[in-house]
Amino acid sequence: MKRVIVDYKKLNKNILNQLVEKFPDGYNDEDIISFRNQHNEAIEAVEVRTEETVYLVKISKRLADTMQSFEEDDNSIVDTKIPKEVSKEEVGDIEGK
Repeated sequence: MKRVIVDYKKLNKNILNQLVEKFPDGYNDEDIISFRNQHNEAIEAVEVRTEETVYLVKISKRLADTMQSFEEDDNSIVDTKIPKEVSKEEVGDIEGK
């Protein structure tokens, strides 16, 4: 299985959606993987798996903000599809009465 380190800026919608599904209330200390990259820099990441790839998504304040806004955007799309109730007065206005 391939392992890929990815920054939040390069997340596609599929990975971001899986991240939000896996951590709907945010991630905890137990979810964080710490390691050193090829430049010997300390990296903290959370893991998201697909069938072929394990993504290690670098943690930052912006990752949490991105996950939050993605979830809010997703919810607002669902909310706009809910039909509003129409009053009798509005029906009369629509029918020209």
